[in-house]
Amino acid sequence: MKLLLDTQIALWALIGSSRLSEKARELILLPKATVYYSAATVWEIAIKHRLARVDMPVSGKEAAGLFVEAGYEELAVTAAHAAATEDLPLHHSDPFDRLLVAQAHYEPVRLLTHDRQLLAYGGPVEFV
Repeated sequence: MKLLLDTQIALWALIGSSRLSEKARELILLPKATVYYSAATVWEIAIKHRLARVDMPVSGKEAAGLFVEAGYEELAVTAAHAAATEDLPLHHSDPFDRLLVAQAHYEPVRLLTHDRQLLAYGGPVEFV
């Protein structure tokens, strides 16, 4: 099973937040799961951390290292992923989330999210 974590889920998993649902924790820890983080997630974390956002306690560099330590696989952003965003309906305006949805559809992988708006994209998007 291939899982792509959205930024919130990835961050909560990294820092051991109680906000990470039991369902998400179980899926991430499944022995048969390959857990991916997107380069877009590291980029989003880096931007928000630099802006001193309270909800971004780690830097992009720290997050990238923690993802590797956790055994997650990096999913690079490709031109095909970026181009796939133009095929998505405008259910969500956040460019990072739209790119994650496009990656999930393109690869395909299951996108684990805590953003109910992303459910409108259907397919591999799963609310946890």
